[in-house]
Amino acid sequence: MVLLTSAGIVCVLVPALTCGAAAAAPSSEVNVPMRAITQGPKAHWFGYYDKHEFDVTGRYVLGMELEFEGRAPTADDTIRLGMVDLEDGDKWIEFGVTHAWCWQQGCMLQWLPGADTKVIYNDRQDGRFVSVIQDVFTGEKRVLPKPVYSVSPKGDVAVGTNFARINETRPGYGYEGVADPYQADIHPAEDGLYVMDLATGESRTLFSYQQIAEFSPAKDTGGKHWFNHLLFNTDGARFIFLHRWKRDATAEAWHTRMMTAAPDGSGLKCVADHEMVSHFIWRNPEQILAWSREPEPGDRFVLYDDRTGDKEIIGDGVLTHDGHCTYSPDGEWVLTDGYPDKNRLQPLMLFRPSDGKLIELGRFYLPPENKGQLRCDLHPRWDRAGERITIDSMHEGNQRQIYLLEVGEVMRAAK
Repeated sequence: MVLLTSAGIVCVLVPALTCGAAAAAPSSEVNVPMRAITQGPKAHWFGYYDKHEFDVTGRYVLGMELEFEGRAPTADDTIRLGMVDLEDGDKWIEFGVTHAWCWQQGCMLQWLPGADTKVIYNDRQDGRFVSVIQDVFTGEKRVLPKPVYSVSPKGDVAVGTNFARINETRPGYGYEGVADPYQADIHPAEDGLYVMDLATGESRTLFSYQQIAEFSPAKDTGGKHWFNHLLFNTDGARFIFLHRWKRDATAEAWHTRMMTAAPDGSGLKCVADHEMVSHFIWRNPEQILAWSREPEPGDRFVLYDDRTGDKEIIGDGVLTHDGHCTYSPDGEWVLTDGYPDKNRLQPLMLFRPSDGKLIELGRFYLPPENKGQLRCDLHPRWDRAGERITIDSMHEGNQRQIYLLEVGEVMRAAK
């Protein structure tokens, strides 16, 4: 069913399917042109929102393929890697497979900066986690001795951490199949966060868990510590990592603080330290937009200046919930989503900080059984030109697929 809103925007109502439900699920709403670029019977998704899914030409869109839904991965489960050719009928082109993946972030699959036909992703080989650089057309591969979490925009180095430890402390973000050798230590001095040269494979530890636990120092550190969500800034001069720990061994909740440093380990600082930091993105080399907690006014989107320490609330009263946020390539718009509301609808929106303009792109139904690490967040991602975005969604049934939305026209109309 297609409706025309008072603003002249086409709204496509997409009935969401449920399995065994007595009543029909709420209809999803899509306010811009959209199409599925992957199809069943297999599931497809990309994962996190802070990596390049579109190649430099805008023709090829990366994705992952899987034959099951509804359970956590085991060490025996593999996923297939491929790309969608948008200029050839959305043809799926398979080029690889990996044994190291999770539902929320996949295998860190992304286009390698500075190498237009190459990707990088994580794998498990010979009992250890590694990363692979591969040419998607020739199949040529090079294996690096450690997995990557974030790759510098220059494509020269990557930062990473212990994915086995993440798998235990934050299911859905780490990998199965390798045991954490420091499992019994709440903040080991022998392990932590490392930087790896992508040309040579050489790596070194930048910060141990013990060093970061003692930095500042962290409060209530009786539980296990880990690192999550590493991300380089836009020029590669610094990167973020979240330091997380539990109050004690039995606690379910955790504390989080946001740290930044240079890739040589210098300039370590704590940017946010009021128990909660969730999703974030670099606006430029100095500024970070993050959903975080400040004493006043509480949980909000905050724009932090990594250099000066200045803070600015963004979208107060408009962007009222946590979401996976990114800036458009021209820096004018913030793209973000949200978790399901009481009707299990996930919002997708564009917000312009300069004047407070909000564009609701749609709401997408997520079946209620998809919770915890099995959920399918939209994780919206820009193309390089800022004309199109992709999302992962299950709104057409109990299977995740990748959808392409055209957003350039609606943004131009808002000027």
